[in-house]
Amino acid sequence: MKPINIYALTRLNDPELISKVERQMSGRGRNIKIREWETEGLRLFSERLQPVCNDACSLTFYYSYTMQKLGKEFDLLRIADDQIVNIELKSDNVSNEAIRSQLIRNRYYLSTLGKPVYYYTYISGQDRLVRLSNSGRLVDSTFEELGMLLDNQDGIYTGDIEELFKEDKYLISPITDPGRFLRQEYFLTFQQRDIKKQIIKNISDGHFLQGFTGLPGTGKTILLYDMAMSMSRKNPVCLFHFGSHRSELQQLDERLKRIDFYYCDKNTVPEVTKDYAAIFIDEGHGMGEKAFDAIREYAGKWNVPIIISYDDALCVSEKERPGMGAAVFEKRDDFKGFKLTNKIRMNNELSTFLRTFLSASKIYKRDYPNVSVSYGTDVTEAMNLIRFYEKEGYMFIWDKRLGIDIGSMESFPGEAMTRIESESVTGKEFDNVVMLLDDSFYYDDERFLRNTESDSSSEAFRIMNLFHGLSRAKKKIALVIMGNNKLMEQVYNILQK
Repeated sequence: MKPINIYALTRLNDPELISKVERQMSGRGRNIKIREWETEGLRLFSERLQPVCNDACSLTFYYSYTMQKLGKEFDLLRIADDQIVNIELKSDNVSNEAIRSQLIRNRYYLSTLGKPVYYYTYISGQDRLVRLSNSGRLVDSTFEELGMLLDNQDGIYTGDIEELFKEDKYLISPITDPGRFLRQEYFLTFQQRDIKKQIIKNISDGHFLQGFTGLPGTGKTILLYDMAMSMSRKNPVCLFHFGSHRSELQQLDERLKRIDFYYCDKNTVPEVTKDYAAIFIDEGHGMGEKAFDAIREYAGKWNVPIIISYDDALCVSEKERPGMGAAVFEKRDDFKGFKLTNKIRMNNELSTFLRTFLSASKIYKRDYPNVSVSYGTDVTEAMNLIRFYEKEGYMFIWDKRLGIDIGSMESFPGEAMTRIESESVTGKEFDNVVMLLDDSFYYDDERFLRNTESDSSSEAFRIMNLFHGLSRAKKKIALVIMGNNKLMEQVYNILQK
C-alpha cells in the first residue's frame, strides 16, 4: 500500500468514486468503504493545511491503513526518516478520554518502528485539533504547529507500508522469545483482548472454569501468558504445562517470580504445597482425566479460577485424536469456552491448505504458490529432496515414528539448525517447514487424512504430529511424499482444483 495525495482525493464529492480513486492511488487490493462524514472530515483537514504548509497540495499520507494481523487501523500516517506523524479524524461527539485512549493505543503499536511519533486528532465538527503529550495527556494544538512539523519532515517514505510492519516486530512467542515477552514487546489482537476481557468479567461473576481454543497460530499461548502476567500483579499464580519444551520455559520460570511453573505428564501433576490466586493450564489438549481432577482439587481448595489454553484439531479425524484432552473439560456443564479464529502466525493461504489437506471433504478453488509437494520413490530419494529444502531455508520437522534414523543421516551443512523432531515443536515457529510422509498415509471414506499406524493403544498419533508440525510454518510449506503415488495424486488434486 502506497501513500496518497489527500488534496487530490478530496477534490471529489462522490464517496463511491472517491473509494475507487483511493484504491488506484494507494494500490490496495480492494475498494474501502468511505462514508460521507469521513470524506468531509478529510476535505476540511486538507483545507486547514493549505495556509500553514509550504506545499499542502502535495502532501501524501497513508490513508486508512490496517495492520491486518492485529486489526488495528490508522486514519493518516506520514512517515519520514526522522519522525512519524499520526492523525486521527473524528466528526463530533467524541469524548476527550476516548480520543486519548485511541492515541495511546496508537503509540503502543507504532513504537515498533523505533522513531519519534507525533499523535494528533482532528475533530472536524468542532474544527478542533488536539495532540497527545509525552506524558500521555491530551492538549489543544494548532494547525500552525502541525504545519511546521510536516514541513520539517525529511526523507518521506513512499514505499509499501507493509514492509515497515513485519510480523516479527509485533508477533512473538513467550516460549521461543522470552526476553521480548518479559519486556512486553508484543501485541494482542482485538479478538484476544476481547476474550481476555470476557474471561476476567466471568471470573468476577463466579464462573471459575474457562478456556479458549483455536488452530495453531491463532495466538493462544501469548494470550494465556499475558493473562497470567496480568493476574499475577496482585498475587502469585501457577501454570501447569503439558507441552514438551521444559528447557525453553526455564528462563521464564527463573525470571518470573510471580508465576510458578509445574511440568506435567498426561496423567501426572506435581505436588503443590503453596496457595495461588489463579491456575493456568497450557497445552490443555494433552491433559488426561486424572491430571485434570488433581488440578480441580487444588482449585477447589484455594477457591480460585482455572483458565485453559488448548488446540482445536477439528480438521483431524476423531479416530486420530482419541488422546485429545479437550473432552475432559469441555463436557463439564460449568465450562465456558471461547475460540480464537484469526490466524496470526500462518497466512490465509497456508491455513486453508492445512485444513484442506487434513480434511479434503471440501476443496477450495484457489492457488497455493507457497506450497510445494515433491515425490521420492524410496528413502534415499526422499532424503535428497529433504536436503534440497533444507538448503533453501526450510526447517525439516520429522516424526520419529517414521522408523527412519533421521539423526544419523547427512544433513545440509551449515551453522543453523535445519532439523527438529515433531514432538519438540510446540510453541515454536519457523518461516518455512518441510515434512516427510510415507506409504502409511491415506484418505478414508470421509476424506480425512489417516495413518495405518495410529491407534488408541499405541498412541502413535502420526496425523497429530503432522498437524502440529505443518502449523509451525509462517511463510512456506513443503511436503515430501515417499513411495505413495496415490497420496501424491490426491494432494495435487487439492493444489490444482
